[in-house]
This record gives sequence, structure tokens and C-alpha cells, in this order.
Amino acid sequence: MTEQDPATSSWDGVLFGAAYYNEYQTTDRLDLDLDLMQKAHFSVIRVGESVWSTWEPRDGEFDLDWMQPILDGAHERGIAVVLGTPTYAVPPWLQVKHPELAAETATGVRRAWGSRQEVDYSSELFRSYAERVIRAIAERYAQHPAVIGFQVDNEPGMELFHNAQTFEQFLSYLQTRYGTPENLNRDWGLTYWSHKITEWSQLWRPDGNSAPQYDLAWRRFQARITTEFIGWQARILAEYARDDQFVTTCIAYLRPGVDDYELTGELDITAGNLYFGMQDGLDARTEVEALEDWTTTGVWGLTKQADRLYSSRQERFLVTETGITSIAGPHQNYPPEPGQIEQVALAFVARGARMIEYWHWHTLHFGAETYWGGILPHSQVPGRIYDEVVELGARLEGLAPVLDGYRPDADIAIVYSTESRWAMEYFPPLGTERDNVADPESYNRIFDAYYRGIVESGAQARILHDKQLAGFSAEELVARHPVLVAPALYIADDELLETLRAYAAAGGLLVVGVRTGYADEEARARREVAPPRLAEAAQLWYDEYSNLRGTVGVLAAVAADATPTSETDAAASVSAPPLVLSPDAAGFGWLDYLHADGARVLASYDHPRHAATPAVTQAVHGLGRISYVGTVPNTAFARDLGRWLAPRPATAAWNAAAPEGVVVTSGTNAAGDRVLFVHNWTPTSLDVVAPVAATTVAATPQTPGRTLAAGETLSMTPWSAVVLIESSPADRS
Repeated sequence: MTEQDPATSSWDGVLFGAAYYNEYQTTDRLDLDLDLMQKAHFSVIRVGESVWSTWEPRDGEFDLDWMQPILDGAHERGIAVVLGTPTYAVPPWLQVKHPELAAETATGVRRAWGSRQEVDYSSELFRSYAERVIRAIAERYAQHPAVIGFQVDNEPGMELFHNAQTFEQFLSYLQTRYGTPENLNRDWGLTYWSHKITEWSQLWRPDGNSAPQYDLAWRRFQARITTEFIGWQARILAEYARDDQFVTTCIAYLRPGVDDYELTGELDITAGNLYFGMQDGLDARTEVEALEDWTTTGVWGLTKQADRLYSSRQERFLVTETGITSIAGPHQNYPPEPGQIEQVALAFVARGARMIEYWHWHTLHFGAETYWGGILPHSQVPGRIYDEVVELGARLEGLAPVLDGYRPDADIAIVYSTESRWAMEYFPPLGTERDNVADPESYNRIFDAYYRGIVESGAQARILHDKQLAGFSAEELVARHPVLVAPALYIADDELLETLRAYAAAGGLLVVGVRTGYADEEARARREVAPPRLAEAAQLWYDEYSNLRGTVGVLAAVAADATPTSETDAAASVSAPPLVLSPDAAGFGWLDYLHADGARVLASYDHPRHAATPAVTQAVHGLGRISYVGTVPNTAFARDLGRWLAPRPATAAWNAAAPEGVVVTSGTNAAGDRVLFVHNWTPTSLDVVAPVAATTVAATPQTPGRTLAAGETLSMTPWSAVVLIESSPADRS
């Protein structure tokens, strides 16, 4: 598998701009807005995706002229445009004419009109109206020289449709997949509770379903609807698009009806919307709660969002929306501290962003998002936020030559599984921390535990979809990613588990987390000794497991316990660094009662009942090793694991020189330069001693860079970021 070449390969640097809705302005100020954008070094705006009723105010009556001056004005100022299709915001005349198009959130329960994304887009009737407006817009504007690409719809997958025609399509999907009711009965285990069917018409609606096999099929089908709908729009636009134009959609990654890997296969490039808590939410030394479940908190949460976008196609991506000041409800006004706007943008660029686009240009004076802050405040008078955007735009222009062919570094790869997330939403293995009820966020909690620990250990992560592993040979996968972590990979077919085993045999270090491989592709618990297909290779097994109330301490094995018991175990002890654990390292939520059957025990539990149970093991398998972590690591434990798995990360020298709160990320550009992004994620000034010679990348094209000698101090102001080019060994000499 190779990194794909997006339609945007001819772009220089990073596109920079905002969503712009001139139609939402209460006064005529188009030229003033565009002039302010030009001053802010904007190179792109996003338009048109939210206003179907403006494009088509009455059934079959189109008003297309209003967009012309926006596109013309942007083009005159050298600002490119991403043109949206408005299919997620249904006009009132269509709601009145066809109320049956409303999405049903449960059988017979229609979503009320008055918001957005209320429609069942699996409906052919809806698509006939959608196609008409898409073609009208494309025929008029696809060839406009300002338009560089198209965004179809907006954050699709918000609902799981229960409409009658959707269920009929689901039955057809099942018939194609399983062939006969008998096959469905066998594969879903419908003997249980007398659920066997003899005719397809006997299958019950999803509302009362209790079978995890059914639920997994239902979620796959719903994601398929979204993928097909977005792909259908993309194919229409392809009829009008030039070769140099792209088609994408903006993904909200936690939407229930989205499989981002499948969805982006229909598009030219990945694009997504990233929202996060500002102020103390970006302090690397402070812990605060996320504002909403669709936002993140912490520096690790910020980078995780970017790494998820990169993971969809394993290539650089577009940020179609991100926060510029207050986001969400009118009670959540937490604008960024001075410097945080630039910090965040550069953090996204460091992890692969090719476009930074804010939502949105001006703060709205009406509507549901009146207090979702834009670059301009309600007064429309440029202020502190605008001034910082101007500075950032200039800085991104200065970075353009450095980012040609840029690819972020990765020390450890982590396998992500959308289907395992779905399965754990239905059958959560963990209880909530507060009241110990089933937690539908179980998968995210387990995955995030590893991701956070890895990045906070100083390593950089690459997220790989489970479906992407099949695109590599075992040898290629080892060459690209010498360390591969598979946390909570619950839904796994035989081929995927064999791929993991072959990866280790080819020389990789495979780390297996709890629940991995426990269910097959139909969410059926496997009959094999756990961990299925991996027990023999990992030289351990378990047949019992337990939830944990609270945490259980984890201790590194003492020297006597670490004595090799076999030749392969001796080889592992020679090739693997010791696992060093912090005093507060602990596991939470889950514990597998592991039995080492040749595997070397690297850690155990500080608990009278679990003291004899291995917490971490390792065994040689072929040319590589397999480690098993038998609990969910808390932050301290996960950081220890990150340092153990990547003792010499790409930024190791800089990490050693950086005080707490400074985070260093890196990548390599087409010229082979190591590009470093040094962030001070704190409200205090900090100094970093350069471990090797490096040159700062100019803050503007007119400003010369500064050369740092090895040992020289780099002083960083609060909430700041510095971009460096590390000198080559030849340059240092």
C-alpha cells in the first residue's frame, strides 16, 4: 500500500481561510470582507453548502446569480473557492411537499423539521430533488476559475435511518450478503431466544433488537448508505469538474452513520472538522474536561483528531472547519489565549494538514449558532482574533517551501477499528467511572488510553485502519511501522488476525490489548483459546477475565521473576529493553487472567488477588516479538509503555532537552529535511536547549531565519510555536 496522490498535489504550502457566508450578512459588505481576507493572507474560502432555499427558493425555480460576485471577487484577489452542495439543509417547500422524507429515528418516529440533516438520504425521491440542485449549481459554476474543488453535503451520518424504505433496503442488503434465511440463522445464531426466521419478511425491525450480530450488520449498512450517498454526489460532480478540481466532504468522525475509511474511498482527499477546548484545555500540564462529546481536550486530543484524519487515506488532509474562538452553545464562551490560534494551526500542519479553514468568517447575528464565534465579532470590526489570523496567514506563507512533500513522522502505529467501536457501543465491556453502568464509549476509552500515553511519552503515532493492513505485505508493514499496537480490536476476521501474527513473524513488535480478536467478523465470541489465533504465537492464554472497580497498580517484574525460561525467552530478553514503570502506573476497567505459557512476564499487579497474574508479557515469534497487555493502562502506565516501545523516537534528542509543557513533533519534506515543530503548550515562558544545530523557518517570507547552534537556548513565549529545520550531520560538521 502506498500513500495516494491527491488531486491537490500541485498546491504549494497550506491553504488558509474560512467558511464564508455573504448571504448571512445583514449589510452589503462583500468587497470589504474580501479585502480583509486578502489582508489576512487568505488563499481559500468555502461557500454555498448551507443554503438550498437560497439556491432554489421554490420548487424548480433556481436563483444562481447571487454567488457570481462572491466567486468573481475572490478570484480577483487570488482567493480560491471550495463550492459546496446544499443537500444537508432541506428547504421548507420540500419539507411541506414531502413530509415523509423526514428521517425516522425509530420506526414511525419522524425527526422534526426546523434544524438540519433531518432527511433520510437513502430515499430515491429525496435524491431526485438533490440531484436537480446539484446539477444546477455545477452547470453554472464548476468551470469558474476560482473554484478549486467541491464539498458535497456536510458532516454526513448524523442519524441511523429507520424509515420503511431504508429497512427494505436493509433486507435486500442482507439477502445479497447471506443468500438465504438459513445462512442468516446460522451466522447470527438466531436459534437463541427463538429468533430463527424462515422468510426474509419475518426479520424484526431494529428498534427491539437484542442480537449483537444484527446490530453490527445494521451499523455496517447505515455507514454504507452514507458512503453511497456521498459517492453518488461525487460522481455527479465528476461530470462537471476539471482535472485540477477535487471532490470531498467534511467528516465529523464520531457521527454514528460514518465509516471514514470506506467514505473517503469515494473522494479525492480527506477533509474533516476539528473542534477542541481552548484556554486551559490546551495546557499540557493541566487536566480539564471536554466541552462536548464531539470536542477534545488536551494536546493529545488535538493531535489525535489530526491523526484520525490522516488515517482515513494515509495522506495529508484538509481541515474544513476548526474553532477560531468560542464554539458550541451560548454558555460555552472560552476564546483562545493569545498565541493559541497559531499554535493549533501549526500543530495540525505538523500532523499533515494541507488546509486550515475556520468556521467561520463573521460571527452570526441570528440562528442556532449566534454565539459560535467567527474571525470577526458581532460588531464586524476587526479585533484581536483577526490580528492573530493576519499574523498566522503570513507565517503559513513563509512555511510553503518547507512543506513541499511533507510527511509527518510516526514512531508507533496504532490499529483503529470502526467496527469494533460499533460493537462496543452495543455491547460495552467497560462500565462508566462514576456509576458503573455500561459505557458506550468503551472502545474510545481503551484506544485513547494507548494513544494518549504514546504521544505524551514523546513518541509520534500513526493511526492505521484495520482494513488498511491488508494493503501491506508483512515485510512492508514492518519496514514502515516496526511497532504496531492493536488495542481492543474486538471485531477481527481470520485474515486480520493472521496478518497480525505474520507481522510479528516478519520482525515487527506487536502489542496486543484486551478484547483483541475475541469476536469474529459477525461479532460472535470465538471458540478458540484466547487470545484467538495469537495464543500460541504470544505464548500465553486466558479463559477468564474481570471488570475492575477502580484501578489496580502495576509493577515491573523483579530480576528473579524476569529470568528467561526458554531459549526464545532468552532471545527476547536480549533484544527488548526493560519495561520501567512509574510508581502510579495502574490498570483500570478490565483484567484478563493471563497464563504465561513460555512468554516472559514483564509486569504484574500490585494486588493480593491478582499478584500472580501477568499484566504485561512478551514472547519471540519468528523474527519479531508479541507483547500482551492484560488491562487498560492508565495515563502513567500508558506513558511508560510508550517510552518502552519507542525508546528512541524521532524527536528523542529534543524531547530530552524540552521542559515539561514543551512538545516537539516532526516530519520530513521532499528535500529530505527534518522539519521540527516545537510547541510551548503552557501560559509561561520556557527555554529549550537545542541538542543539535537547527535553523528557524522564517515567520514571514521577508524575515530571515535564525541559526541555532547545538547547546544554544531557544526562548519560547507562552502559547507559542517555533518551526525549525534540523541541520544535517554534514552541516553540523
